[in-house]
Amino acid sequence: MVEQKFNSGMPVIANLADFDKDSGGWFERVIFKNRMLVIIACLVATVVLGFFATRLQVNASFERMIPSSSPYIKNYMANKSQLPGLGNSVRIVVENKTGDIYNADYLLALQKVNDILYLIPGVDRSWMKSLWMPIVRWKEVTEEGIDGGAVMPADYNGSPESIQALRRNIMRAGIVGNLVANDGKSSMIVAPLLDINPQTGKPLDYGDFSRQLEAKVRSLESPTVGIHIVGFSKLVGDLIDGLYSVMLFFGASVLIAGLFVYFYTRCLRSTLLLVGVAVAGVVWLLGLMQLLGYDLDPYSILVPFLIFAIGISHGTQKMNGILQDIGRGTHKYVAARYTFRRLFLTGLTALLTNIVGFAVLVIIDIPVIRDLALTTSIGVAVLIFTKLLLIPVALSYLGVSKKAARIAIAKDQAGEANRGLLGRIWHGLDRFTERPVATAVIAVSLLVTLLGSVMMMHLKVGDLDPGAPELRADSRYNRDNAYITAHYGLSSDQFVVIVKTNEDSCRLYQSLQSMDRLAWRLRQVPGVQTTQSLPETVRMITSGMAEGSPKWLSISRDQAITNSAVDAAMISAPGITNQQCSVTPVIAYLADHKADTLNRVLKVSEDFAKAHDSAPGAEQPVQFLLAAGNAGIEAATNIEVEKGIVTMYLAVYGATALLCLLTFRSWRATLVALIPLLMTTIICKALMVWLGIGLKVATLPVIAVGVGVGVDYALYLLSVQLAVQARGGSLAVAYRRSLDFTGRVVALVGLTMAAGVITWAWSPIKFQADMGILLTFMFLWNMLGALVLIPALSHFLLNPKGNSKGGAALDLEDARQQQDSRKPAAQPRTHSLNKAAAPRRAR
Repeated sequence: MVEQKFNSGMPVIANLADFDKDSGGWFERVIFKNRMLVIIACLVATVVLGFFATRLQVNASFERMIPSSSPYIKNYMANKSQLPGLGNSVRIVVENKTGDIYNADYLLALQKVNDILYLIPGVDRSWMKSLWMPIVRWKEVTEEGIDGGAVMPADYNGSPESIQALRRNIMRAGIVGNLVANDGKSSMIVAPLLDINPQTGKPLDYGDFSRQLEAKVRSLESPTVGIHIVGFSKLVGDLIDGLYSVMLFFGASVLIAGLFVYFYTRCLRSTLLLVGVAVAGVVWLLGLMQLLGYDLDPYSILVPFLIFAIGISHGTQKMNGILQDIGRGTHKYVAARYTFRRLFLTGLTALLTNIVGFAVLVIIDIPVIRDLALTTSIGVAVLIFTKLLLIPVALSYLGVSKKAARIAIAKDQAGEANRGLLGRIWHGLDRFTERPVATAVIAVSLLVTLLGSVMMMHLKVGDLDPGAPELRADSRYNRDNAYITAHYGLSSDQFVVIVKTNEDSCRLYQSLQSMDRLAWRLRQVPGVQTTQSLPETVRMITSGMAEGSPKWLSISRDQAITNSAVDAAMISAPGITNQQCSVTPVIAYLADHKADTLNRVLKVSEDFAKAHDSAPGAEQPVQFLLAAGNAGIEAATNIEVEKGIVTMYLAVYGATALLCLLTFRSWRATLVALIPLLMTTIICKALMVWLGIGLKVATLPVIAVGVGVGVDYALYLLSVQLAVQARGGSLAVAYRRSLDFTGRVVALVGLTMAAGVITWAWSPIKFQADMGILLTFMFLWNMLGALVLIPALSHFLLNPKGNSKGGAALDLEDARQQQDSRKPAAQPRTHSLNKAAAPRRAR
């Protein structure tokens, strides 16, 4: 979208009767001869899509957060039914604030929480674990062999004797640090979740599930009982709750943008129109999302903000063109057609650039990112109708106030005469076209970029903080997570290697030995608390069957002994392997899920799998498949992000370069447009390192957004500059004209978009706050980079020799056009961006 505040071959026409309504292209004639039909159609679309927008659901999906085509995720999904509790689950810790868990009142409260959770739709009840669930069992070695049973005594009645029996069973079950806190003051309920709500047959609604946890479980908190809840479902529920408060930030963005536009135009009715149409664009998008079957999730909440900001910036260009024409005396209808004629094709090119910039995100194999790419592209496509068509048509009826038009012209004249603050700033920017200043600017920019390049090498892929980095450190979720981490020996971060064998082959000595070696290797990795696997349980049971002799604390080569131990393990520890003894998890409990920890565990697991996977055609094959568990899934996601980032850069910049080539028809101009964007990307990644922000699903779209939107600044400035240069103007004159005609609008767009997203910094959702800070930086830095680097780069790339005196000829042509403006309208010609006639200076 290129703002050209000039009437190239378009005379000033104050009387509508003097205007030839059959002038212009066929599309322009169709639109403006059916103005009322266009407005009615847009109003009807807004009402209809607004109705559907109210039905848009806010939800998230566990499976849409993970890269479905990753070989690691395929391994998990193929064996998911055999790995209960090693994927999506919720963990609830019930704390006794006044004592320990060996208390009748506490155990009654725990039972109540257990029973309520058991009945909430979406819980996989068959694999739910707590002190009150029979699946949690104890075992011990006796003179008669191995004895065992449910941890909760069958005859429990709250008496001191039954509580003492429970205490013994807990010690014999070895669940201290796992289901029972190390200090004995709380216990945990682990509930795996189903993907489908069995009552509705639809995907589990995590927002509703989280609200039920708060209403039915958290409400049981009292001065003596504390409740702590963690898990993907609760995290998403908290994010969804945060989204409702984020709606307030959208309102703030609308208000801020409206104020910026008003103080620029000083026209209330056109400002209200512009903001109203921008909001209508968001309504269209939300309605289309509902019709296409999309949900609004914590990650796609970025889209409405972005579409509103882009809509404001594009609409401002249209309004500014009309302001200039009306200020010169042109009738509002004629001014609207002039603006449409000048800006439609270039505006369409810019929007297509934005669409391509967002659409390339589909190459990232994470469904939620693909949804973000598609919905943002749809939103930008909507702007073609609301911004390129509706605003000029609506302004042809409303126009702008005469006072606003006079102020706009006065600003232009002050800028050209170097009067006032703006004139002095423009005069200072003019010097960036001179060789000494241009050389210094480029040298400083290269130095800053070089330092940023060195710093960005330290950018990590994945989370850099414990807990849930999507939320604030002091959020309830992270405080609950910190409590569990501090009081339980085994964290909720589980990295699982899936060991696949033939049916019943997990009993074989070689299979058990290989699993045991893997578990030992994992325990040596920094960040691994401990491991849990079938061979560890088999060793303990084998020793138990030999009266607890430590000499038998091993995996026996006698298959009969090993078979008995495996059978006992499958009874005493459900989930230690599947019923067919063909899918066996080796679980590593990690101290955290930071990127470094995951990378270390992943490297050891990958190396072990390569060295110990059976050769094809082996009689008793053993495969070590990565990865399950929440940490394993996150590791696979990090791999996809790291793999896709380079491809995304190539696609984003390649598509942007191609569209710039088509627009400017000059590889030199394309370089001038892209170099500031490249510098901004590098410095943004350095900023992420400095702020401690990792590259992950939440921050990945920022780069594409910054490039897709940032290229508009170059389009604004370069199109006018190249047009003036094509008419013989010197670089200094051409750049000054681009400042006069588009400079203020570029600054306004940058400030408006930055002001719209900086409010996110106060969001309760931390990853959105991070995105707000990064986007604010990219919008402002792209704007400053365009104003400063484009003239400096143009001096070396777009400054042909012998063109230094072009300004005089240009002024003479301006004078001729000033005289021609008093003549009746002629048929305007359509020009390309490179061949457009030069702007006529406002007098």
